[in-house]
Amino acid sequence: MNNNSDLLSIGDASIDVFMTPLESETLCRIDTKECLIAFSYGDKIPVKNLDFSIGGNAANNSVGARRLGVNSGIVLTLGDDNVGNMILERLKTEAVDTTYIIQQPATSSNYSTIISYSGERTIFVYHAPRSYEFPVQLPVTPWVYLTSMGESFRPFYNHMTDWLKKNPGIKLAYNPGTWQIRDGAETKEIMTMSYLIYVNREEAEKLTGFTESAGRERDLLIAVNKLGPKICVITDGSQGAFAYDSINGKFFKVGVLPVEAYERTGAGDAFGSGCLAALIHNKSLDEAMLWGTVNSASVIGYTGAQRGLLKIEEMPEWLERCRSSGVAVQPL
Repeated sequence: MNNNSDLLSIGDASIDVFMTPLESETLCRIDTKECLIAFSYGDKIPVKNLDFSIGGNAANNSVGARRLGVNSGIVLTLGDDNVGNMILERLKTEAVDTTYIIQQPATSSNYSTIISYSGERTIFVYHAPRSYEFPVQLPVTPWVYLTSMGESFRPFYNHMTDWLKKNPGIKLAYNPGTWQIRDGAETKEIMTMSYLIYVNREEAEKLTGFTESAGRERDLLIAVNKLGPKICVITDGSQGAFAYDSINGKFFKVGVLPVEAYERTGAGDAFGSGCLAALIHNKSLDEAMLWGTVNSASVIGYTGAQRGLLKIEEMPEWLERCRSSGVAVQPL
């Protein structure tokens, strides 16, 4: 691996297939705000668009950071199949270092089918059964981004904890997934070792035991901070994001750029990679939140989690769009 790498992204990757059906309708209940997409049972449903994209939190992060001028590598355990080969080749074309991708013989790779409807998405996820392999010799990089893994993540996390203890100078950015949040005891030590954490509001509530955090954003941030991370960033969909820098005792919030969403897959990952890339470039947390905001705004204008990820030369123009739209980071 390139010894000059700034970031190592660790987690999962997948192939995402996006379908836009022609014949469907929504059924919404006003009393519960519950909405369902309805298809006629037993019918053949024509599809308007079919798009293939690389996805998965770690892949989205490494590609997003790489486009923003960060030398990034990735740690993945893939299947030895066509899907795994496609993921590997795509990452290579993005100039992500793939030295520590392991393809396990006679196994399959992750695959998702995504139904796109009115700017939102419904995702059918296949997590291939696997044992995650911890590489024998990982390079010591200034930053590591650790994100979601499947059900069998625990042995890998045990190795990860030992490795971080041996290399205390690494700044760990943590983005736990469903299995990590569900098994909080297994990831508690990782939380205490984290420099930075990215979660959405629902995930933050689950981690901290909050039942209703609306209007209590500062309290929620402080509760996440007490779990260990020095910088806590919580995304909140169309409401933007809020953050707490416990090192300097500052709270921030930012809205969203007013752009029309074509498809929202990867918006959270785009915010994370934009924000993290800015921090790696020694930007302040408030400026990093703007980088995340515009990266997310660009991604939702395209199908898939990676097509709209910004390049470093595009960032000044998008930051100017923020300023002209009145979108700015404010004290919380």
